[in-house]
Amino acid sequence: MRLVQEFKEFAVKGNAVDMAVGIVIGAAFGKIVDSLVKDIIMPPIGILLGKVDFSNLFVALHDGTEAGPYPTLEAARNAGAVTLNLGLFINVLISFIIISFSVFLLVKGLNTLRRSMEQPAPAPAPAPTTKDCPYCCTAIPVKAMRCPHCTSQF
Repeated sequence: MRLVQEFKEFAVKGNAVDMAVGIVIGAAFGKIVDSLVKDIIMPPIGILLGKVDFSNLFVALHDGTEAGPYPTLEAARNAGAVTLNLGLFINVLISFIIISFSVFLLVKGLNTLRRSMEQPAPAPAPAPTTKDCPYCCTAIPVKAMRCPHCTSQF
């Protein structure tokens, strides 16, 4: 029974819920970045490098049931060929770099926000205890009605 109670406390605490939300958002963000790399970034790079389709950039290490060359990675896989999938690796590598840089920016922003929240507010300036006499410019107590040096009233 105690185990169930401990689990309830863990599940209800904000840390577990925050972690679950982070995992769901992270998975969705990963799909967005994957699409960004495959559909937006890699096609122009492929055109610049001589109309290379990175998703089909592979090296056949060993022929399958049918002899190569294979026009696409899917054809090589269907034939049972052993392939080194360079294009897929490049796509995943670029996705990782984008995600890790995004997480870095997020953590950096959160750390900056945390530091700004931790800094104490500046203390208010103390009330002045003296004032200057308008006639002789001598410092006198704030509550004084007559200057002790020149005896002027104010």
